[in-house]
Amino acid sequence: MAKDKTQEERYFRAAKKVKDIKGFYTHLAIYCFVISILIFINLNYDPSYHWFWFSLLGWGFGLTMHWFNVFGFRFIGLGKDWEDKKIKEYMNQEKN
Repeated sequence: MAKDKTQEERYFRAAKKVKDIKGFYTHLAIYCFVISILIFINLNYDPSYHWFWFSLLGWGFGLTMHWFNVFGFRFIGLGKDWEDKKIKEYMNQEKN
């Protein structure tokens, strides 16, 4: 029974990971599409002032944080494995 539960847990974690990756790529595609339109509008109607940079950088920062959330922060050691280890550590402390 325990083996089935771990198999099921792994499946749900993998499914969540795939959903997160798909969400990031959707976000990236929308970002590229909208920023392209904003650059076109800006350069066509007011080429003397490049206001599209505000959107490009602001949204780009949000996109970068999304990327770190999906792919990144593992190099710091605060990924899902770290969370699982900490949860087990605190559960063992409670047990003792």
